[in-house]
Amino acid sequence: MDFEPTDEQTLFQDQVRKLAERELAEGALKRAHSPSFPFDVAKLFARTGLMGITIPEEDGGQGGTLMDAVIAIEQVALVCPRSADVVQAGNFGPIRTFSEYATPDQKERYLKRLLAGEAVIGLGMTESEAGSAVTDLKTSAAPDGDGFRVNGGKVFTSHSAEADVFLVYLRYGPGLDGIGSVILERGMGGFSFGERSGYLNGEEWCALYFDDVYVPPENVLLGPGGFKKQIAGFNAERIGNTARSLAVGQYAFNLAREHALTRRQFGRPLCEFQGLQWKFAEMKVKLEAARLLLYRAAARADRGLPSAEDTTMAKLACNEAGFFAANEAMQVMGGTGFSQEALAEYCVRRTRGWQIAGGSTEMMKNRLAEIVFDRRFPQRPPKSAG
Repeated sequence: MDFEPTDEQTLFQDQVRKLAERELAEGALKRAHSPSFPFDVAKLFARTGLMGITIPEEDGGQGGTLMDAVIAIEQVALVCPRSADVVQAGNFGPIRTFSEYATPDQKERYLKRLLAGEAVIGLGMTESEAGSAVTDLKTSAAPDGDGFRVNGGKVFTSHSAEADVFLVYLRYGPGLDGIGSVILERGMGGFSFGERSGYLNGEEWCALYFDDVYVPPENVLLGPGGFKKQIAGFNAERIGNTARSLAVGQYAFNLAREHALTRRQFGRPLCEFQGLQWKFAEMKVKLEAARLLLYRAAARADRGLPSAEDTTMAKLACNEAGFFAANEAMQVMGGTGFSQEALAEYCVRRTRGWQIAGGSTEMMKNRLAEIVFDRRFPQRPPKSAG
């Protein structure tokens, strides 16, 4: 059992870190406080091979592994936390699901722009009454000639304020087997947006409204029965969430460590006070333990989709470790950490959101309990006998 990166992975780490230090270190604070998606960074990553790492070469990607993409997220985040979101958008989540199941025509029309950093894709899953209970979604697709008419709406859609392309989960018919997905474009008739709203982390989102939006057959990604494929692809989305949680927590840890070495109180550097020493010891153990679970999930998946069990454990551990480290780092740094002149408070806000997004930590615990006991624990009340 070897816990060391391969020579190729070490070389890749070094290359990505040098690129980040050269191109992203300056402006990291400004990017963190901007609600806009950093398309300039996306185009840089497109030129340097960091977009589409996990996507096959024949589709315009790099043909790499999930582990390669995790390494890229880590090394970018350790220099510029906000830019790690671009690695996520170009390798995980809807772009990965799209690449997995799209037709050649769909890839030609959409994937090229996404991998070039010219556009970003949004994932429309959540509805006002369907969050963790995603199978309760109401957005519907009714047959209309060869295509469909879509009605309903979505909330909390990723990149909704700026995306041009949306992968939307919807219902063709009743039950689990009635769920699938379509590709919608900004500007389609009947497709409108609500007012922009801000998250705690500084990003913005807006509600999506579908009023008899006509979807031609060539824009259907997965028809009825596609839900299980979509959720299997969502495990890759969780790896991206997980990697960013850990990496941003590590960034905060490094920031606080430097502060503890240089900041003096009572005539001594902060690192000489035992209370703070224990904080760093706890942070390090949590971060390193979570990293092992993340690496295992990514390495076992290789070029395929990661298992639900590995992904669930990694997400839970990294979400909690990342937030813990960021929060403790802010405490160590005191007023400086709480100020927007440093990125510690940004790391707290970012890591807090990932405990909700992509499946809450409570849902991860529920899923793990089902794995432990090898049985389902339905959250819905039992149906009445009558």
